[in-house]
Amino acid sequence: MVLLEFEAPIQELAEQLEKIKEIGASSQIDISQSVRELEEKIKEKRIEIYFNLTPWQKVQVSRHPQRPYTLSYINALTNGDFIELHGDRGVRDDKAMVGGFGTIDGQTVMFVGQQKGANTKERQYRNFGMANPEGYRKALRLMKLAEKFNKPIVALVDTPGAYPGLEAEERGQGEAIAKNLFEMFRIKVPIIVIIIGEGASGGAIGIGVGDKVFMLEYTWYSVISPESCSSILWRSWDYKKDAAQALNLTADNMFKNKLIDGIIKEPIGGAHNNRDEIFASVKETIKTELQQLIKKTPKQLIEERINKFTGIGVFKE
Repeated sequence: MVLLEFEAPIQELAEQLEKIKEIGASSQIDISQSVRELEEKIKEKRIEIYFNLTPWQKVQVSRHPQRPYTLSYINALTNGDFIELHGDRGVRDDKAMVGGFGTIDGQTVMFVGQQKGANTKERQYRNFGMANPEGYRKALRLMKLAEKFNKPIVALVDTPGAYPGLEAEERGQGEAIAKNLFEMFRIKVPIIVIIIGEGASGGAIGIGVGDKVFMLEYTWYSVISPESCSSILWRSWDYKKDAAQALNLTADNMFKNKLIDGIIKEPIGGAHNNRDEIFASVKETIKTELQQLIKKTPKQLIEERINKFTGIGVFKE
């Protein structure tokens, strides 16, 4: 288990637990009581820490290297019957954006989402979850395919942003994202969006227009990352904690400001601490929402989706 900086107290207890287990393994001493007590202390300390997380600490949890990524969710939700589809039919297959058909308890669903990597080699292969224009064009192609066969869409968002390289801009990064926004408003089938990690900037919103938008508890969703915000406003990354606080980018802030429809609770310690539990929670949310959305006509879906997003930021004094 990889522990984050603010989890240092847990690290100390975990080391004590490991030492006691080593003593028990090399002697005839009964250590069961000591093990139970330490395990209970670790659980209590984790609850205490995660009950009082700051916005910056939640950003750190969303980036935890052992956190499940898009394909992990898809494979768990579909019990391995996911069929990945490739390419934008124009330039290439963007490995940072994945998608394809799978079934959730008999319901066929089109999945799309950004995929990060579990190690250095995979991260390079997936471009750290930062899609190029062809990635967003592939996502739109797959969503149009879902519309053709009248299948609902589930978008899983987890990206530090769209790829900002020169070649991406030359191939129309901004246009690709803008077109996705335009077309997703008019898709005639249900769309559920779930932020499972980082939800940064246009890279996230490029597949983020949905009838229902949810965030996992320890994720963030913002027009800019705390580091980039700090760099622009203070000319230094040293103020990223202040930026995270000011941006109101956490799930509770987003729900309070009516920018999302709900929060999916994570296991204490984050999604990586109990994958089966978070997979079950996400699956239940998708099934519950689809039961309601598939009853609506295409006209209702489109009208409500447009009203939902055009109403964001409107207020009366």
